[in-house]
Amino acid sequence: MARLVRCLRETLISPFSPSCSVCRVQPFMESAVEKPLSFVNPKLSSPHFTRTYISEMRKSAFDGNILRLLRNEIQYELDRAPPYQPVTKFNSFTVDERPGEQWISLKRKYGENEDIKLEATMFDGAITGPNSAGGVGDHVLHITMIVNISKKEGGNVLEIMCSVWPDSIEIDKLYVKKRDNMPPQPYAGPEFKELDDELQDSLYEFLEARGITDELASFLHECMKNKDKTEFIKWMGTVKSFIEKK
Repeated sequence: MARLVRCLRETLISPFSPSCSVCRVQPFMESAVEKPLSFVNPKLSSPHFTRTYISEMRKSAFDGNILRLLRNEIQYELDRAPPYQPVTKFNSFTVDERPGEQWISLKRKYGENEDIKLEATMFDGAITGPNSAGGVGDHVLHITMIVNISKKEGGNVLEIMCSVWPDSIEIDKLYVKKRDNMPPQPYAGPEFKELDDELQDSLYEFLEARGITDELASFLHECMKNKDKTEFIKWMGTVKSFIEKK
């Protein structure tokens, strides 16, 4: 003990101070025992710093796990069936894939007087079809398509709402609307299936003459499968880029 006291006195007492007695050293010794000297920055050992450090570590680990899952999913989609370049033409239609949107557009002219524009959604529904044994089969995907037919003379547009199935197109509704100053709730006519059967057949022939056929239905389903994959991979890449930013 005497040696310790001497060491503390020689180290900590200024040579310019008067000689210290044991009673002056004793309180310091007690304080030193209770609160050991530390050479670490006090800020680094504070509770606030500890909580912040742990929080940052957890966030970093969480972000790293999300990035790993996104990379794996992107690679899986690319390896399984990579998307192909969008087509720009189908029969007489020009095709606009509209990257980043839910829709694609197809346009063509018919004769000298008509402009035809089709807008089709990505898959927006499905039904369960029967299988060959009469039981429940696979899901059959659904696409909504809006057909707009306008003529050079006159400001009206014939709009036809259709359901597009993998091998067929069904008309749901049709009506004539004005290009501008549409009333808030225009009368849209009866449901298509309520019309006379012969009139229904004639309207299907009207569409087929303009290239809106079962072949177009098959094309749209293949096109939407590719677009669905392309947009999904692009979406995951956008999310990954955002999380990677510091």
